[in-house]
Amino acid sequence: MSTAKKQNINDKDIQVVLGTLLRAGVIISMSIVLIGGVVFLIHNNGVITDYKVFKPELSKFSSIAAIFKGLSTFHGDAIVQFGILMLIFTPIARIIFAIFSFFLERDYLYVLIGFIILAIITISLNGGLAH
Repeated sequence: MSTAKKQNINDKDIQVVLGTLLRAGVIISMSIVLIGGVVFLIHNNGVITDYKVFKPELSKFSSIAAIFKGLSTFHGDAIVQFGILMLIFTPIARIIFAIFSFFLERDYLYVLIGFIILAIITISLNGGLAH
């Protein structure tokens, strides 16, 4: 009969996981943006659009649904936008992981604060309260 040791997650373990999560998120999103840029240049024969004058009506991928539709057809600019979305969602994933780790530590005040922060970010990403 063997005794199983209870695995405790300490603060150092959590910090290592959070650091790895942030680092991996940035590297993955950077790689996606780079791939999207290469695909964009290949599809446009190396011709880069003149960005001296901003024309918002030319923005085809300004919503998440449009980005995923563009991904399905392998548009380079949709891939770049998806990489940027991944960069935005990296700190959100960190907050979710922090909420989970605070919950495991039974630190419910910080769980509540984490949910409030997550709600604020979610509301702001959806265009805020005033439309």
